[in-house]
Amino acid sequence: MIGQGALIHPRDEIMRTMERIYRYRMTTTSGGNLSIRDDDGDIWITPARVDKGSLRREDIIRVRSDGTAEGPHPPSSEFPFHRAIYEARPELKGIVHAHPVALVAFSISRRVPDTRLLPQARQVCGEVGFAPYALPGSEALGQSIARTFAVGFGCVVLENHGVVTGGASLQNAFERFETLEFTAKTILKGTQLGNVRYLSDVDATRSRPAVPASAPIRTGPVVSLEKELRRQLCEFVRRSYQQRLMISTEGAFSARLDGDSFLITPHRVDRQTLDVHHIVLVRRGVPDEGKVPSVACPNHWAIYERHPAIQAIVNAYPVNATAFSVTDAALDTRTIPESYVFLRDVRRVPYDVSLRGGDDLAQLASLRNPVLILENDGVQVCGTSILDAFDRLEVLESTAEAMIGALGLNQGTISPMSDEVIVELKGAFGLD
Repeated sequence: MIGQGALIHPRDEIMRTMERIYRYRMTTTSGGNLSIRDDDGDIWITPARVDKGSLRREDIIRVRSDGTAEGPHPPSSEFPFHRAIYEARPELKGIVHAHPVALVAFSISRRVPDTRLLPQARQVCGEVGFAPYALPGSEALGQSIARTFAVGFGCVVLENHGVVTGGASLQNAFERFETLEFTAKTILKGTQLGNVRYLSDVDATRSRPAVPASAPIRTGPVVSLEKELRRQLCEFVRRSYQQRLMISTEGAFSARLDGDSFLITPHRVDRQTLDVHHIVLVRRGVPDEGKVPSVACPNHWAIYERHPAIQAIVNAYPVNATAFSVTDAALDTRTIPESYVFLRDVRRVPYDVSLRGGDDLAQLASLRNPVLILENDGVQVCGTSILDAFDRLEVLESTAEAMIGALGLNQGTISPMSDEVIVELKGAFGLD
């Protein structure tokens, strides 16, 4: 079977990937380089000294296996280390190098992010290597990085330089890059709240509850409600990605269709490129034939069964709220009226609860307490509609970011609204 992206020309894939990296401020105009090694041994790579914010497909350089370059510019000055990595790891087909700020912070501290912070980070990135400094563009740097990759790492932090990730495709390398930068950002935010908690090796690689095998469950035509919910799910997942509430490898969104079925995002499909055909129909806990739903599927099904009023559920990993999930800091929603009215009292859930098949988590979920902080696993938000769940998620991340900022301003304390104010809010907005 031809894999996703296999029919996209390397020029276009490199251009689109660099556009994403630049758009989300994970590199600068002059920083970073991407490459793809073709099946014939040719290496396609970004050019030297060309604005990354306006890269065109014709700017991408082809370097043949004999070393000759084709294109209007010289290849990136970092080409030597791309070539050296491909020689050391023949199975790699794509490489990302850039200088995102959180990973640069680790780079200049001579540290690497511990990917046991979140299970998905460990699964996507594995352990992270570290390569000693050498002059940019030099053969010495290429050999330093290649030796580290040769050990088996897929992600390598470069001392006083940035990061390099490799993968079976450029998409795979990008997913590692983005997930590792998200992990690094979350650690930096978490250190502002207190001690960051990491999972054990066992918990970091622990399997989620198995999703039942798919079955041919569709018995009739696709009704307009299902089409509309599919559209909304795709729209709000893509918006979540744009708002950095999710990244390409992290996040699940579902919506109730009727009393015994719901729609949910699929497993390991890029959140930015999600479309209506990717969405998975699940009836009585069983996904539609040929589809693989998010690993959150059993939990969402248990919640829908127990709470008929809940119409949408989102699991997400916004950096600031996730920082609370990896520390013991309490996320106090009594900051401004909007935060309390939308979020109520946020509950914290131990890490293993979401791994038990869904029933235990369903007992904790409700519309009275629509937000759960899942220890070392992001957040879960319930709503009366897709829009309502997304709205609460946005308010949650804004509240978390404001709290982290206030704690820095106020030497570790904030001034929450008083009990009298909370009572007044409950009365005015009909909150139980």
